[in-house]
Amino acid sequence: MSTRSDNPHHADIPPTHTVKPVDAPPLTERSTTAQLKGDIDSGRTGDKNAVFDPGLSPLGTDDEAGGTPPTPEQVDLARHQESSVRWKDGTEKDSYAHRNSHKVLYAYVGFIGLVLVLFIGAFSIF
Repeated sequence: MSTRSDNPHHADIPPTHTVKPVDAPPLTERSTTAQLKGDIDSGRTGDKNAVFDPGLSPLGTDDEAGGTPPTPEQVDLARHQESSVRWKDGTEKDSYAHRNSHKVLYAYVGFIGLVLVLFIGAFSIF
């Protein structure tokens, strides 16, 4: 396997910085949406891995363009709820797919077993 440095075909591609961990911005009063995005990118909110996540438009741009940007107090509240209140019990909140993944697995294995039984039965008749 070759790397960028020893592969001449990749010499003109700049290295990406998306794999470097992101430090969480300090929790301060009068927060900005950029700080909230930093919380998300750093993994503080528990939503994703702690790496830079480039976006087409920065967080809050749509609200600002619509004429109703979030107030610093609203962003403070969002940062507080996303970082401490949300995870106060110490348990992650699983999605529907995570809670029911064993049911889907059993159904899939059962379906494969049924297909095998029908396949073997069809060939044993002949």
